[in-house]
Amino acid sequence: MNSRWLSFASLTGVGLLLLLALGTAVLPWFVPSEDAAGRHLAAAAIFATSYLGLAIGKVPGLSIDRAGIALVGACLMVASGVISLEQAYQAVDLGTITLLLGMMVVVANLRISGFFALVNAWVARHLHHPLLLLAAIIVVSGVFSAFLVNDAICLVMAPLVLELAVGLGRNPVPYLLAVAMASNVGSAATITGNPQNMMIGSLSQIPYVQFATTLAPVALIGLLLTFVLLAVMHRHDLYAGSGRTRLPRPRSNRVLVVRSLLATVLVVALFFAGQPPAKAAIVVASLLLLTRRVKSARVYAEVDWSLLLMFTGLFIIVAGAERELLTRDVVATVGRLHLDAVPVLSAATAVLSNLVSNVPAVLLLKPFVAALAEQQHAWLVIAMASTLAGNFTVLGSIANLIVVEKAARRGVVIGFWEYFRVGAPLTLLTLLMGTLWLMWR
Repeated sequence: MNSRWLSFASLTGVGLLLLLALGTAVLPWFVPSEDAAGRHLAAAAIFATSYLGLAIGKVPGLSIDRAGIALVGACLMVASGVISLEQAYQAVDLGTITLLLGMMVVVANLRISGFFALVNAWVARHLHHPLLLLAAIIVVSGVFSAFLVNDAICLVMAPLVLELAVGLGRNPVPYLLAVAMASNVGSAATITGNPQNMMIGSLSQIPYVQFATTLAPVALIGLLLTFVLLAVMHRHDLYAGSGRTRLPRPRSNRVLVVRSLLATVLVVALFFAGQPPAKAAIVVASLLLLTRRVKSARVYAEVDWSLLLMFTGLFIIVAGAERELLTRDVVATVGRLHLDAVPVLSAATAVLSNLVSNVPAVLLLKPFVAALAEQQHAWLVIAMASTLAGNFTVLGSIANLIVVEKAARRGVVIGFWEYFRVGAPLTLLTLLMGTLWLMWR
C-alpha cells in the first residue's frame, strides 16, 4: 500500500510540474505579452521539469526517454519566448555534436570489422587465470574508452565479455562490472573519452595533449584501484567455475579490420598533433564510409542518434535557463561557495553529476566557471569529477546502464547493491586521488 501511494504521489508531482511547464510555455501564444515575470516563470518550470525527467530517465505514465525529454524541453523554451529560434540554433555546440558523431562512426567500423571479437578471442586463448582475465578486461575497456567514447565501448564489450565469461564457465558479474567501471575511469584520460569531456573540450578550448597529460595519470591509477577493489570484493566469484574455453570462432573481415585500425590510429595521431578533435574525427569518419564492403546504412545503425538529439536539446534548455534565471545576484551567490577551490568544485560536480547525470551537470556549471579566474583548470576538475562520479551507483552513467541492460538480456542480473558495494568506494577513492592530483598540478 505504501509503495502504491508513493508511486501515485510521485506521478502526481511530475504531472503537475509538467502541466505547469506546458501552461507557461503555451500561454504567450494566446496572451501575447512582454512580461519578464512570465518568461522567468516559464524558464524555471521548463528547466525544472526537464532536469527532473532527465534525472529519472523517464516521465511516469509516458513512453518517452531522455532524448525526447530534452527535445520537448528545448521546444518549450522556444515556444514560450524564453529564447528565440535563432538563439536556439546558436546555443547548440556543433563542435561537440560533430566530434561525437565522428567517433561513433569510427567505433562502428571497428565493431563491424570484427576487431573487438578478435581481441576477445585472443584474451580467451592466452589469459585463463581469473586475475589475469580481470586485468585484461580492465585494460582493454579502459584504454579503448580513453580514445573511443566509453558508451560505445560498453555497447561493444559487454556482450563479448559476457560470452567470454560464460564460455569459460565463470561468473560473469565481476567481469561485467570491470567493463563498466574501467570504461568510466579510463574515459577520464582524454577529451574523446566520453560525451561530457567532449563538451568540456569544446567549451574550454584545452589542447588535447594538455588535457591528456593532466588527467591520464588519474585514469591510470584509477584503473589500478578498479582492479584491486574488484579482485578483493569478488575474490570468491572470480575463482568459481571450470575455466575451460568453449567459445565460437570469432567472425571478422581482415581487410576491414586493418582499414578500421589504420583509421583509428590516424584520428588519434591527429588529436595529439594538435588538429581540432571535431575536424579530425569527422574527416576520418567520412573517409571510412568510402567502401564497397559495408553499406553506409549498416554504419548509421550503429550511431546513437538519440544521444546526439539529447545533447542538442540540453544545449538549448541550458541556454534558455541561463538567459532568464542566472542573474548577477545568482552568479554572485554561487561564487561565495568558493568554486575556485579544487576540493569544493570537485565535490559539487560529483554530487551534481549523481543528481542530474554528468552531461547536464557540466552544462549547469558552465556559467559559473566563466566567473572563475583559472577557467581551464576548473574545467579539468569538472572533467575528472563528473567522470569518476559515474561509478558511484549503477545509475551514475549511461555506460553503466548499457552494461546492465546487455547483461539482463542474457539473464544476468546486476543489482543496485551488487554495483554499489564496489562502485561507491571506487568513486570516493578515485575522486580523492584526482582532487589531490589537481590541487598539486
